[in-house]
Amino acid sequence: MLDIRKVRENPEAIAEALKKKGYEFDVSSFVELDSQRKSADISSQNLQAEKKKASKQIGQLVGQGMSVDEAKAKVAETLSDIDAQLNQEVEAAKGIQEKIHNLLMSIPNLPDDSVPFGKDEEDNLEIKKWGEPRSFDFEVKDHVDVGQDDGGLNFELAAKITGSRFAVMTGQIARMHRALIQLMLDTHSQENGYTETYVPYLVNADSLKGTGQLPKFEEDLFKVPFNDTHYYLIPTAEVPVTNLVRDEIIEAKELPLKFTCHTPCFRSEAGSYGRDTRGMIRQHQFEKVELVQMVTPQESEKALEELTGHAEAILQKLNLPYRLVKLCGGDLGFSAAMTYDLEVWLPGQEKYREISSCSNFGDYQARRMQARWRNPETNKPELLHTVNGSGLAVGRTLVAILENYQQQDGRIQVPDALKPYMNNLEFIG
Repeated sequence: MLDIRKVRENPEAIAEALKKKGYEFDVSSFVELDSQRKSADISSQNLQAEKKKASKQIGQLVGQGMSVDEAKAKVAETLSDIDAQLNQEVEAAKGIQEKIHNLLMSIPNLPDDSVPFGKDEEDNLEIKKWGEPRSFDFEVKDHVDVGQDDGGLNFELAAKITGSRFAVMTGQIARMHRALIQLMLDTHSQENGYTETYVPYLVNADSLKGTGQLPKFEEDLFKVPFNDTHYYLIPTAEVPVTNLVRDEIIEAKELPLKFTCHTPCFRSEAGSYGRDTRGMIRQHQFEKVELVQMVTPQESEKALEELTGHAEAILQKLNLPYRLVKLCGGDLGFSAAMTYDLEVWLPGQEKYREISSCSNFGDYQARRMQARWRNPETNKPELLHTVNGSGLAVGRTLVAILENYQQQDGRIQVPDALKPYMNNLEFIG
C-alpha cells in the first residue's frame, strides 16, 4: 500500500509514476474523496468544541437566575442535539476513510525509477545470458513427448482424476522432481544462509491482503469454505512466509531475515486465456521453492541482487542456459517496485521461458502488513522492506531438464548436481 501522506502531497506525481505500469490513477476522484474526509474531520472537531463549550454553560445559566435543575436540563438538551450531529459526522468520516483505504488497497506499487518503459514482455530489458544452448543432431522433442515416451509424465491420467492443467508423475521422473526440491532447499539453507521453513498451504484473507493478492486478484485464487469462514489455497509460498512478520516489530540485530520454503502453489490461471495449455508450463497446481528476505530500507536493493544471484546459482549448478531480464513497467507485477525474471532455454519451444521472478517490493507489502523493524538510531519502529523470488519453480526446472538433457534413444541424462539425490544414476528412462 502506498503512503497516504505522499499521495496527498503530490497526487499528480503519483499518477504520472503509475502510468509506467499502465495504471490510470484518478486524481480528481481522490482529491474529492480526501476533501470530504477533511471536511468531515473539521466538522467533528467543531462539534467537539461546541460540546465542550456547552458543558460549561450550567454555571452561566444559574448566574442568570435559572435554577440548577433547569440549567442542567437546558444544557442536556443542547448536548443531545450536538451528540446526534457528532455521531452523524463520525459515521460519515468512517465511511469516507474506508473508501480511501479501499482505494489505496487497489493502487499498485510505484515502479522504481530504473524500471524501463514498455507495454509487455516484449519490451523487457535483457541484462545478460548465461550458458550456450545445446546443439542437437536429432529431432528435438518438447517435455510432453519426452515425459510421455518415458512413461513417467501423464496428463491424461491427471485429467481423469481431476481435470485439465494437472499432471501425474511416476517413477524416475517423480524422483527427479523430488531431487530438484532437495537440491534447491539444501543449496539455499546450507550455502546461502536461508532458514528452511514449513508453512500452511491454506491462508486467511488478511494474509493475501498483506502481500497484495487481495482484493484485486481474488479470481486467480482457489477459495475453500470452512465452517463459518473460508480460507484460500496459497498461490505461492511468498504469502504465508512474508506474513510471518505481519504485525511484528523486528529488532535490528535480527535482520536480515531470510527464509526458504518449498510448497505446492495453486492458481486458477483466470487471466491466461488458453495460453500454455500443453504440458507443465502453466498449471493449476505446481511446486516451487521460494526465497524471501525482510531487510532494512537501505539494504533492499542489495538484497534483490543477492537473492537473484541465489536463484541463478541453481540454474548454473544444473548447467541450464538462461537469460536475466529486467521487467518493463507494463509487465511489472502489482506489488513489485522492480523485478528481474530468469528465463531458462527450452529447446522444445526454441525460446527462453520464465522460471523465476525476483522482486523488490520496498515498503509496499510491509505497510499493508504493518511489518516493522526498530531503528536503533531513533528507537522507533519503521517499515521493513520485503524481497522475494522463486529459487526455483520446480516443475519448470524439470521441464528444462527433460528438454535440455534428452538423448536420441529417449533417455534423459541426469545433471551432475542431481546425482547425489538419485543414487548416482547417469540416465533415467
